[in-house]
Amino acid sequence: MDLADDAPAEGWVMPEAAYIHVPFCRHRCGYCNFSVVANRDDLIEHFLAAITQELNSLQRPRIKTLFLGGGTPTHLHNPILKRLLESLDKQFDLSKMAEFSIEANPEDISEAKLELLADKGVNRISLGIQSFQTKKLLNLERGHTHEQAIAAVELASQYIPNVSLDLIFAAPGESLEQWVQDVTIATELPIKHLSTYALTYEKGTQFWNQRLRGEKKELDESIEIDMYNFTRQACRRLGYQHYEVSNFAKNDSRCLHNLAYWKGEGWYAAGPGAARFVNGFREVNHRSTSTYLRRIKEGRSPVAEREQIGVTQYAKERAAFGIRLIDGIDLRALSQHVGFDTQNLLKISIDRSVNEDLLVQQGSHLRLSERGILFADTVAQRFLDS
Repeated sequence: MDLADDAPAEGWVMPEAAYIHVPFCRHRCGYCNFSVVANRDDLIEHFLAAITQELNSLQRPRIKTLFLGGGTPTHLHNPILKRLLESLDKQFDLSKMAEFSIEANPEDISEAKLELLADKGVNRISLGIQSFQTKKLLNLERGHTHEQAIAAVELASQYIPNVSLDLIFAAPGESLEQWVQDVTIATELPIKHLSTYALTYEKGTQFWNQRLRGEKKELDESIEIDMYNFTRQACRRLGYQHYEVSNFAKNDSRCLHNLAYWKGEGWYAAGPGAARFVNGFREVNHRSTSTYLRRIKEGRSPVAEREQIGVTQYAKERAAFGIRLIDGIDLRALSQHVGFDTQNLLKISIDRSVNEDLLVQQGSHLRLSERGILFADTVAQRFLDS
């Protein structure tokens, strides 16, 4: 592309990924700031109709990755979940599907549900375990037990080839020894992928308000760093590839869908609060499930925000998201893609980060340093602000 820096990018490659947001949950956890509704199963039938209507305009694109997130997609009862999966098969051409992911909670896992998922082509399941420890699970307001978590993983591995776990560290009062136990239990189970995230207090959540009232206290940053470093060391020792700041994979089982995000590729999306990036436009649906459903029913667009992405902004975002990958980014390839010198665009941010030992630059290749991995968000924000 030969474009002016402030021009909208042209010649976008059509997406080969799609995300479907299923907002229903048994309850909302105190740290959750996603578009979620609890105890509103009366809206599920309306949701199924709305998703179908929203996707009708896509003319059945061929995709390689499909991700059902939420919320908790597996909260749907099996007959309803079956209808959703069959509807998506009609809305998308799945003949070249490489990865079909679904998020799940341990308390929803059963043989019948797993048989349904496997029969409909799901080959990756992401289990929201968060912890295997009773006290921590209660603290995080999770609804499953230690025993349910382990049983869910073991059963899921019998039906789904790629089982991934989500774990949260740096919960209030958590010790390094407790986190070591969580990671040890997780990596002894039959999984191929592990995602670990430090607990964050998002504005508007219960945890945010409880922290303001002094009812919850953030863990000391030094302990959080020790937890993260232990995770990296343990996963490396056990043969997991650390391929993104928060993600580890065995046997080349990286999440292909998320890689599309980090590499700046487009994706379709549908559902309340869902964000898509198609043909140079970023759109975000209304976060409120009831508002989303009402707009669809009235024949109106569910989109709450729409932005055309210029080539300069696209380059900054590609660099910001791509630098989270442990392999880093190639500025020469990025420059060829966008049609101008990205090294020059990002020079001040790059030089500052290299001088502070956050980035390593070898020719046109950039990657986070060992220290920089701990400050990936800082480096990414500098690229966005360039």
